[in-house]
Amino acid sequence: MRNIYFFLFLGIGIQFSSAQNTLTTNEINTFKSAVAELDRNTKTIVSDFVQYKHLSFLSNDVETQGKLAFKVPGLIKWEYTSPYKYSVIFKDDKLFIDDEGDKSKIDIGSNKMFRGLNNLITNSVKGNMFDDNAFDISYFKVDDYYLIKFIPKDENMLQFIAKFELKFDIKTSDVTEVKMIEPSEDYTKIVFKNKTRNTTLDEAVFNN
Repeated sequence: MRNIYFFLFLGIGIQFSSAQNTLTTNEINTFKSAVAELDRNTKTIVSDFVQYKHLSFLSNDVETQGKLAFKVPGLIKWEYTSPYKYSVIFKDDKLFIDDEGDKSKIDIGSNKMFRGLNNLITNSVKGNMFDDNAFDISYFKVDDYYLIKFIPKDENMLQFIAKFELKFDIKTSDVTEVKMIEPSEDYTKIVFKNKTRNTTLDEAVFNN
């Protein structure tokens, strides 16, 4: 079942002690242009990440670590390295899973919901999710980062995802943290570390 829960792998809104200042229209346009330019110039992304899964029935968050690899147009690999070894690859409208040597494959191309979730995951990694037709979007500045909140408009999607929250570095316009809110108000938070863009990334990385 781990592969199914993977689609619900991000976060619920958390109370921030710092003030959230709403961006002006000009600030929003400037920010979106910077993110779009970064997206256009990105061919690959490689990053370490730490994932914090919060479940209401657990006293402590479940922490896992791993590596992310992304290559245009839509190749993504999430490789968990600690405390267990597990990888998920999105490739050619399919989801390839390697659960400590137990390999499986799911066709997501024929499933509208999974296909939509795949697109959301891809865009959240790149940081470019500014589709006003798909989301109600709110823009805030908090300390040294931008906090952008996305609420899906699709009723079917809302059954799985209540809200996305992305943090962006103010100086680089790069996404540094992703959360996805579940209707249950459980959440997962992924924090990116040591991220690099446009490094050489062999296609073999995405073989299962």
